[in-house]
Amino acid sequence: MTAALERLKTHVLPVARAHADAVDREGRFPTETFAALKAQRLMGVLIPQEHAGEGMSLREVAALCSALGQACSSSALIYAMHHIKVSSLVSHSADSAWHQGFMRRVSEEQMLLGSATTEGGGIGGDLRNSICAVQRQGSGDAQTFTLEKDATVISYGAQSDAILITARRSVDSPSSDQVMVVADHTQYQLTRTGSWDTLGMRGTCSEGFAIRVQAPASQIFPLSFGEIAAQSMLGTTHVLWAGVWYGMAVEAANRAHATVKAEVKRRGHVSGPGVYPMPGMARLAEITAAVQAMKGAILGGIDRLEQAQADPPQLETVGFLADMNTLKVNTSQAVVDILNRCMLVCGLPGYRNDTSNSLGRLLRDAHSAPLMISNDRILTNTANLSLMHKFSAEL
Repeated sequence: MTAALERLKTHVLPVARAHADAVDREGRFPTETFAALKAQRLMGVLIPQEHAGEGMSLREVAALCSALGQACSSSALIYAMHHIKVSSLVSHSADSAWHQGFMRRVSEEQMLLGSATTEGGGIGGDLRNSICAVQRQGSGDAQTFTLEKDATVISYGAQSDAILITARRSVDSPSSDQVMVVADHTQYQLTRTGSWDTLGMRGTCSEGFAIRVQAPASQIFPLSFGEIAAQSMLGTTHVLWAGVWYGMAVEAANRAHATVKAEVKRRGHVSGPGVYPMPGMARLAEITAAVQAMKGAILGGIDRLEQAQADPPQLETVGFLADMNTLKVNTSQAVVDILNRCMLVCGLPGYRNDTSNSLGRLLRDAHSAPLMISNDRILTNTANLSLMHKFSAEL
């Protein structure tokens, strides 16, 4: 166990678990959890040590997301999304003194990073296209930019300390020629345009905002957003999201196990003359197998990502993109399937909201997984990729 994971389990998970139901019921940001995360200095763990972080691997951060997912799904998803943004700084700041300095700030100040990639006007969740554009003023070191975006969703936007925003490179650029900019909370204004009253993941507070930014041009990433998305965001997103969903699946499996164990204790034995077979025993074995299969898929995805990171040209190959797409689709479907199986084992106590083995919040949160980013969109993209790529038959 890493020192960070030990701090999380000892000082953060009890807080997250204590407030998870209230966060869901009230649809509010998990303030207490993130105060604990910041107090334990867990917001910059992915940042290299030379920039004041802990230099943890993505595999280790995924373990943190998974552990937090067992206590509070909304907190875990926010934590994962924050580190997806951190990964862009870690991977793409080498040629920018400003971004290196900001990365240090994130760790030293324990900043929470948000993301504005969605947009109105028909763009929606297509993060590889933008309507809004960066408008530059001045020249040289004094150059600044302004940006106005109708972001249909900015998760925890009102609580973010800084937001990373996508836009067209200029007003003359096509929609796919994008850059990503960093703006801290002193450099932008948010006007709420949409609410967040949802089935699950209510604590992410993913409201819509119009965002207006004015900042120095040095805060624009040197690389195009297309390169950032392919080289760091895609793999990181699907690995960390999957870690969150795995944590939720484990928590549900634990509650199903507790339900069956309590029934065994009540009966005094599982089976015998004149005793009916224990309800849910076979399903419990199926759940265990499904959780293990999900874990195997995630660990395999991490191995695949690490292999590609060691040979960067692989990050933009058709085979790698298909592998990461498949990881997302399979794990997002698996968490829903596992929650449904657990509900059948837990029965009415799982269906109720007032029992220790209630699965209502977890089940509702799980149904967000296939929608982030839509599995239908990902499957269509993967089908197109499969026409260009012969999949390996090697084990």
